[in-house]
Amino acid sequence: MEPLYQQTHKQVHEIQSHMGRLETADKQSLHLENEIQASIDQIFSHLERLEILSSKEPPNKRQNAKLRVDQLKYDVQHLQTALRTFQHRRYAREEQERQREELLSRTFTTNGTQKKILDIANMLGLSNTVMRLIEKRAFQDKYFMIGGMLLTCVVMFLVVQYLT
Repeated sequence: MEPLYQQTHKQVHEIQSHMGRLETADKQSLHLENEIQASIDQIFSHLERLEILSSKEPPNKRQNAKLRVDQLKYDVQHLQTALRTFQHRRYAREEQERQREELLSRTFTTNGTQKKILDIANMLGLSNTVMRLIEKRAFQDKYFMIGGMLLTCVVMFLVVQYLT
């Protein structure tokens, strides 16, 4: 039992050092994650074997052997949880980057929308004169909107002055 325990204990420490490297490794993290997961799976199989062997220990050593195996099992479960947490953070980071790229690739300009509307109007057969009238109306509407906003601000200012 002792050689298997020592080997398993050594693997647990190696995984702990790999977990430290996993935080700093960026491009190779997926390969390192798979390597860590394979090691954890191997350790779980070793732990099953160690549990069987610890139950076969002499009665005076059995309690201590089971305690050591349980401690290893706890450590490995902790490492498994840490790996899952890292994988979840990596997945969330990749999803955020993907959404960011999608947002950056979109165009939010009104010129693009206006061009699309004009293209559709051309397809529908509207004449250039009607198109110019529409553009002129949009230009005038912008000034009406700015004027309305200024008028609203003046009215709000006068109301505040009058009421205070």
